[in-house]
Amino acid sequence: MVSWRNCDVKMASERDDLRLNTRRKDRRYIFEPKGRGTSKAQQAEWQARNEALDIDDYHDVILHYVEQVKAAEFKSGYYGQLTRRLSREGWPIISKARLRQAYLAMVDRGRVERDEEFLRRLTLKPTRTLSGIAPVTVFTKPFPCPGKCIFCPTDVKMPKSYLSNEPGAMRALILEFDPYEQVARRIEAMEKIGHTVNKVELIIAGGTWSAYEPDYQEWFVQRCFEAMNGAEVATLEEAQRQNETARYRNTGLVIETRPDHITVEEVRRLRRLGVTRVQMGVQSLDDQISFLNKRGETAADVRQAMRLLRGAGFKIALHWMPNLLGATAESDRADFLRFWNDPAIQPDEMKIYPTGLLNGTELYDHYERGEYEPYSEDDLADLLRFCMQQTPETCRLNRVMRDIPAPDIVEGVTRSNLRELVERDLRDAGTPCRCIRCREIRGETVDADQIEFKTIRYATDHSEEVFISAVTPDDKLAGFLRLSLPTLPAPFTEIAEHAMIRQVQVYGPALALSEASSGQAQHQGLGTRLVEASLDMAREAGFAHISVISAVGTRAYYRRHGFERGDLYMSRAL
Repeated sequence: MVSWRNCDVKMASERDDLRLNTRRKDRRYIFEPKGRGTSKAQQAEWQARNEALDIDDYHDVILHYVEQVKAAEFKSGYYGQLTRRLSREGWPIISKARLRQAYLAMVDRGRVERDEEFLRRLTLKPTRTLSGIAPVTVFTKPFPCPGKCIFCPTDVKMPKSYLSNEPGAMRALILEFDPYEQVARRIEAMEKIGHTVNKVELIIAGGTWSAYEPDYQEWFVQRCFEAMNGAEVATLEEAQRQNETARYRNTGLVIETRPDHITVEEVRRLRRLGVTRVQMGVQSLDDQISFLNKRGETAADVRQAMRLLRGAGFKIALHWMPNLLGATAESDRADFLRFWNDPAIQPDEMKIYPTGLLNGTELYDHYERGEYEPYSEDDLADLLRFCMQQTPETCRLNRVMRDIPAPDIVEGVTRSNLRELVERDLRDAGTPCRCIRCREIRGETVDADQIEFKTIRYATDHSEEVFISAVTPDDKLAGFLRLSLPTLPAPFTEIAEHAMIRQVQVYGPALALSEASSGQAQHQGLGTRLVEASLDMAREAGFAHISVISAVGTRAYYRRHGFERGDLYMSRAL
């Protein structure tokens, strides 16, 4: 087990091995491990994989690798083939990350000249930043969840619903859930493998954020900002102010919670923390299914939460779980359509997490008694094809399978690339998925002069929503803006009778803040054109003012467009 306690008078132990200074005399939360999900040998192996090469000892080896990489045909899987060949020839195997780090060290010492094409060949997992930002996921401490869901695993080493052998969760466990260390190490790791990390979308995972103590929440977020800033300060407000001009700026802050925890005061607190996107575990809009699975919330709770969050300008992502106890493929199809047929719902993003049957859950007891049966892979694939065809162009399907290690699934679908197979089937049938993720330009170049701006309008029970998209000639999505034109009163007087920009997104590889575009969608003025279009539409709709739910690190961008900072938002007259 692990335990946490409030330790106002106890100093945290100093750590000398971090790139950024993590010392803080008033740290209040000390991690006391009672059990670990990884052995000492596994932890040592993890550390060794990230250890820098000695460029003196490995000088000839590094130069030989550089020569071979430059000579290789640059295609998918080329590096694995190259290292296997070199290994057979007697050379040591060096990962892309360690080779890149060693090469840059040699550049710094003047031993080799910097070659950008070579560095591009060494970028690992390039899709990580192809949506224009660098996602950094951190986990909160293990903490009891207010829910009693029968499908949810309980790992005493982890926040509720997470397993300690899931990749991101394992990293948090090794780093003892320290927010500073998690952010600092993740930024460092992403830079080592060739990514630009100036625009950080901070994703705080760990179950029901709203159930944690408010002082822990503020401490956690402040430490995350301090890691991005590389400096410690006395208050969260000061950390946020510094981040406006920091090297690693926060362009979005995401938390996850339950719909029945969303109130006006909770929404106000989220804005003070800097939150811009809220993920909610809905799991089902069928109240009978929710009751059978002990969710403890209703569809009415979801509608109320959506109304408050949308009215406050948040981007909203919902989690949905097909194949719950009591559900059938037919009832799941009907349930998925409710997200789009009900004006109160209409999410901006979704994650489809088919129920995983895990040992030790109450759902497993139902399975043992013959009361529950997981879908077959064919049945689940059919359902996913239906869902992806029904998803509108205004929504992004972030995930379609959860990253649960296959050995933990007792029975059911374990294929992790099922989404990829379903998408291929839809393309072959001439009915490709039209969600935002499937239409992103990703690594393609863009000619800004050929971009066409298109508008989709749809009604919710709080507003008229306007989705303004920047589309390439081959129908790829280069960027978009979400404009909300409220038809009901706002939750806060600060934004009363204001139009609201809820999201501005430009896709393509993430560029450094001052880097010019060489064909990438970013930094070609698409964001500016989208904002200007939204101002015109808000004026035409009769609004005198417009606000934006700005992330801390994007405040300077909106100031350039005439917005001024208020209490919780940035606003300007029209």
